[in-house]
Formats: sequence, C-alpha cells, structure tokens
Amino acid sequence: MLGTSLTSLSFFGVIVNHQAAALGVLDSPLAKSKPAHNLLFSTMSNNPTVSISDAFDGGNIEVVQVRSSSSLDDDNKKEEDCAITVELCIKKDPYSELEQVHHFQYFAFRATASGIVVPKGGGVGKQLNVNFVIVNAGDVSFPQAWDGSTVCYSPNLEEDADTNCWQRKLGTRYDQKTKVLSWSHCYESNGSYYFAYFPPFSYQRHLNLVAKCVKSSLATVESLGQSLDGREMDIITIGSGDSTAWIIHRQHPGESMAGYYAEGLLTRLLGLDKQGEIDGTVRNILQKFTLHIIPCMCPDGAFRGHLRTNACGANLNREWATVNEEYVAPSLERSPEVYHVLKR
Repeated sequence: MLGTSLTSLSFFGVIVNHQAAALGVLDSPLAKSKPAHNLLFSTMSNNPTVSISDAFDGGNIEVVQVRSSSSLDDDNKKEEDCAITVELCIKKDPYSELEQVHHFQYFAFRATASGIVVPKGGGVGKQLNVNFVIVNAGDVSFPQAWDGSTVCYSPNLEEDADTNCWQRKLGTRYDQKTKVLSWSHCYESNGSYYFAYFPPFSYQRHLNLVAKCVKSSLATVESLGQSLDGREMDIITIGSGDSTAWIIHRQHPGESMAGYYAEGLLTRLLGLDKQGEIDGTVRNILQKFTLHIIPCMCPDGAFRGHLRTNACGANLNREWATVNEEYVAPSLERSPEVYHVLKR
C-alpha cells in the first residue's frame, strides 16, 4: 500500500510524500520522520485536507503529527465542519560551537487547504478548522517572548504594491503548563495561508532593494565578499561627511523586522519612493556623515529560516572579536560575514 498513488486513495486518512498509510500509523516513526512538506490529512476522501510546507525562502517547520479534533475554540464552527489539529516543531539552528547550544525560535510555514467544496449557489459550505500547535515552544531560545505574542498570518508570502497582507492571530495562546504555542484558522475555501513568528523578509526582496539602490545617484553599492553559502555581502555607502557611521541589520537572521527597517531607512535616505528626491533632514545628514549600510549581515541564516546563526551555526553577534583562545573569531571558515566587514 505504501506505493499506492495519491489518486487511487479512497478511505485512508494520511498521505505522506504521496505514500499512503492507515490513520492508525500517525504516531509511527515513519510518519514523524517525514519532512514538513507534502503532508496531507483527511478523514475520508471527500473531506478537506491540509498540506504543510516550509519549502520556501526563510521557511522553518517540521510536522510531528496530524489528528482529528473534537472541537476548536471557534464560535463559527458548525457541527458538520472538519476539524484538524496539526502538531509542529520548530527546526533548530546548527550547533553553535562557541555557545554550545542549538538556537531556535523563528518559524514560518505555508498551510494549504484542499477539497473544500463551495456550494454552487454561493454561500459557505463545509469548512476546514485547523488548530496549529507548536509542541516544542517551551524549549526555544527565549520562551519568555511567547507571553502575549501573536502569530502573523497572510494569504501571500509578501505584500504587493496595493495590499498590506500580514495580520495577527489575536487568539494565539502560550500554555505555561504544557509549554505549547497554539492558534486556529478556519478555511472557508481552498487555498493557502502563511504563518510566521514575524513576516519573512525574503532574500529576493533584499536583492530587489539592493537593485533599487544601484540605480540611485546618491549611493555606491559594492560587495564586501561572500557568505558561506556564496551570497554577496552587500554594502550601500551614502553621504560625504567627515563622520563615519556603520549601520548593520539582521545580524540575527530570525529578526526579519530588521530587513523591513533597512528597506525603510534606504528608501528615506535615497528617496526611492520619490524618484530620488530627498528632504532637508536627509540632505543635512548626508552632508555630515558617510554612512555604510549593510541591509543583511546573515543572508544564509535568513534564507535557511534560522533564528541566530549563519549556515554553519556561528552566532555572528559573538564573532566580532576573539574572547576564547581556542575559538578565534572572526574567521573565513566560520564567520566570513563579519570577517569581510572588519576588513573594510
């Protein structure tokens, strides 16, 4: 049966990487060891399914198990609706040699609903209510941050020119006893939603920002070198003043809000949203300062969905000087991102 194709299934409850298994094997090592993407759940072939994936720029999640739910905290839930609980784990960063720990907390994933039939005459048909539970939330690098935290969600990974897509799941709960983070979402039709600790700022968006800076007559754009995965360490130099200031962003890759800050800062300093026109305040700053701006210090970690480390597990916030004779920092082998900045 494990070789049965997706289209031939009728009464089996789980589909993992297009291989079928009976509902009773959800707790088996096989089901738990599969990657996050391509995992579907259904109680019957004519019921809705949900698929979880982190296979995108900045994605991070693993599926532990999927099970039916007797009830959800949703006032609009109808008795005939399909209810599912998806248990998830946040993937850990690579081991940090200096700190001797696996950092992790940032997560981002896509959840796609299929099989929801909308009545031909309009209205709302059978809904899919999904309860998401992160079961290792209590073991993250800074669990205190969950208190009062709300998960971000959006139908689109990135906003377009007309829409600010990301919203907050105000019903997000962190249970101090069970140490799990949970929230629910109701699908009224087929489609995808992204859920994240904070809205991702993708590497492609970073590249688009750098490309805009290249076109500005006020900026000089260069590469200081490359990261471990071969991404350029982009630096934008602006201004001609005698005082020098370095402004770096996203040294911890999981702090994706820093990418948005860099985008806003460069937009203001270069007038990227005003055909290159700058105001008097900016003009005064650029006369007094020479600014060296790095929009992303850890592009590899950002792409991989890490919280604090680069591709090999180095926390760049700890790589600016040697504090331990047995651990020389920075180095081209472990932290070229910092090494190239300091060599400037």
